[in-house]
Amino acid sequence: MSDSDGKKTLGLRGAAPRPGNVKQSFSHGRTKNVVVETKRKRVVVPKPGAAKPGSASAPVGNPSKRPAGISDAEMDRRLKAVQAAKAREVEESAAREAEEKARAEERERRRAEQEAKEKAEREREENLKAKAEEDERRKKEAEAAAQAAAAPAEPVVARQPNTKAAPAPGNTQRKTDRDREDTNKKNRQGDDSRRSGKLTLNQALRGGEGGRQRSMAQMKRQQERARQKAMGGSVEREKVVRDVQLPEAIVVSELANRMSEKVADVVKALMNNGMMVTQTQTIDADTAELIIEEFGHKVVRVSDADVEDVIKEIEDDDKDLKSRPPVITIMGHVDHGKTSLLDAIRNARVVAGEAGGITQHIGAYQVTTDTGAVLSFLDTPGHAAFTSMRSRGAQVTDIVVLVVAADDAVMPQTIEAINHAKAAEVPMIVAINKIDRPAANPDKVRTDLLQHEVIVEKMSGDVQDVEVSAITGEGLDKLLEAIALQAEILELKANPDRAAIGAVIEAQLDVGRGPVATVLVQNGTLRQGDIFVVGEQYGKVRALVDDTGKRVKEAGPSVPVEVLGLNGTPEAGDVLNVTDTEAQAREIAEYRANAAKDKRAAAGAATTLEQLMANAKADENVSELPILVKADVQGSAEAIVQAMEKIGNDEVRVRVLHFGVGAITETDVGLAEASGAPILGFNVRANTSARNTANQKGVEIRYYSVIYDLVDDVKAAASGLLSAEIKENFIGYATIKEVFKVTGVGKVAGCLVTEGVARRSAGVRLLRDNVVIHEGTLKTLKRFKDEVPEVQSGQECGMAFENYDDIRPDDVIEIFEREEVTRTLT
Repeated sequence: MSDSDGKKTLGLRGAAPRPGNVKQSFSHGRTKNVVVETKRKRVVVPKPGAAKPGSASAPVGNPSKRPAGISDAEMDRRLKAVQAAKAREVEESAAREAEEKARAEERERRRAEQEAKEKAEREREENLKAKAEEDERRKKEAEAAAQAAAAPAEPVVARQPNTKAAPAPGNTQRKTDRDREDTNKKNRQGDDSRRSGKLTLNQALRGGEGGRQRSMAQMKRQQERARQKAMGGSVEREKVVRDVQLPEAIVVSELANRMSEKVADVVKALMNNGMMVTQTQTIDADTAELIIEEFGHKVVRVSDADVEDVIKEIEDDDKDLKSRPPVITIMGHVDHGKTSLLDAIRNARVVAGEAGGITQHIGAYQVTTDTGAVLSFLDTPGHAAFTSMRSRGAQVTDIVVLVVAADDAVMPQTIEAINHAKAAEVPMIVAINKIDRPAANPDKVRTDLLQHEVIVEKMSGDVQDVEVSAITGEGLDKLLEAIALQAEILELKANPDRAAIGAVIEAQLDVGRGPVATVLVQNGTLRQGDIFVVGEQYGKVRALVDDTGKRVKEAGPSVPVEVLGLNGTPEAGDVLNVTDTEAQAREIAEYRANAAKDKRAAAGAATTLEQLMANAKADENVSELPILVKADVQGSAEAIVQAMEKIGNDEVRVRVLHFGVGAITETDVGLAEASGAPILGFNVRANTSARNTANQKGVEIRYYSVIYDLVDDVKAAASGLLSAEIKENFIGYATIKEVFKVTGVGKVAGCLVTEGVARRSAGVRLLRDNVVIHEGTLKTLKRFKDEVPEVQSGQECGMAFENYDDIRPDDVIEIFEREEVTRTLT
């Protein structure tokens, strides 16, 4: 058979098809299937009228070629599965081809972009290098022209025949162009080699495979050196004179760095001046000044104290000042009713919480009166041990209220309060308290105050006096009115819109909150988050707590607050200053701590050999009672230490090994054990581990809540170190009438007791011409032939001295008894 195209066709009846070209070939009745074979595949085309394969009427497969046991339906299912697998394979192949094509296109696009970028980079670098070369060429031509113009005229020399003619300008330009093209070609080659592959870590550390590129500054320096060499010599660079800041001591390497000189040159200069030093050694300021001047620089002397320049006092403009509440300090003798008077004003019960009924801390409170006036009160202790605390209270106050009991008189602490107020140069208001008592006599108080130059208004003076009663509340309105009047006269103002300045009234170490300081803001506004320095400590304001226990965001002038966020416990009386950065605050605190440490070391050190010997001799003769003191607040600890310093005399003294605030810890117990000292806790207790350690090591811990008891116990303990005083009581005199020699006894003096009584147990002295020639004890005392314990005046007796025989008639025997008297410290 043949088709219309002339291709041969072959029809096989009942023959098996070729593998892979046709799925099935069969014949059924008169209808034949025609197998068409093309170049790529064979297709079975059924004749018209023939049934389609897979239809119900079409037979499924050739039964003679079908495996045994397979039905028509199973054969049909298998053929369909094979056809579906072939179709999926064709689709997956087409998808893979499309994906490969897309990837190839993406690679081509990226390669084209990378080549375009590298080409643009190469062109930019070529332009830069070409411009640099052109500028250098022009510069050299200009320098050559200037040098030729400055050089003297040279004689004309005949040109030799073999001399090469100078190139024409056109040739020079063409040569320059060719050189530039060669350079650009080399640069392109270098760029290609440098940019081939990815940048590795080793290449980055080595500066790239092609080496590190020179900077513009390096190229300029090279051009400058080439220019100087072309001009026939080296030109010294201009000396840069610097202002060198010179502290009291400086390291050699730091000195060279500040002068921008080589360290080797500085060391060489020092060696030329006779100082064999290295770069790590420290030299004094005078030597460093000589070296700086030798190198031609200027010296600027600075001191370590310059770090505090950032907190210098700034004068406020008058237009920025605003009125502020007055700060009133309550002063007076103990038990004259200072805290009770303040309680009546505050409607509080502060005194109920004080141990022994006395105030032992400085309390800071702010009170708003019925008229709306805001007053800041400081309640200072009245005991003599807290003199320094009252002094600090007077230094930060505007008005002093001197409380004197009407039924008492002016007492020693009252006099001290008057002196503190006068030293602080602040106005005073006298509050005569306890006028409700039957024995009250306010006029006597006014009269007693005259002796201390305090003249009240009732005595034609200028000091206000108010009679009050903290119990009944009588006169409190007049007292507040007098305070408001005095504050109005003072015209107290401050600038709240500046960095805060305050004074630490009290400081303590709280277990849960850490170091806490009670600060009275004097100027500016202290805000949460401010960085500050206070004495030897610094910190950042973490929280502000007012006198009622509430947290506040800021505190203005004359407002007392508790400040949290310190790195350590400051001293009561330290000044708080707000700084810009934490680094400044830390630097100032470190400088102050080092200065205080040096001061303490200098105070306790001897400077001469004589002082060393005197101190050693004094230490041998003086007995010390070492103690450790821990208190709840810093002011109490300082007051206890001051009281301990006053205890003692030339023979005994109390030595405070350590004092601080907070609970007693194991560290304190270890120090006490090593020093053999007891631990005195004032309103604090030892933690569990410290108590167990103290019990194991036998360290004594005593707790106190009233300072009287602590001072008395320390005095009693120190008195035990005093040696007992020996007193001699003369009980009689006897005169030797005759000396006898007794066998086995020696010389015996026949005596007459002229005064008092002679006892055998007493001590005796032998006097000859009123000069003591022997002191000892009696070996025997006899009356007639009997040993007797004593002989009365007017009777005769015989006496023999122990280990002494040089006795003569008319010698006088002095009889005395020694008595030990226990001494105490006053």
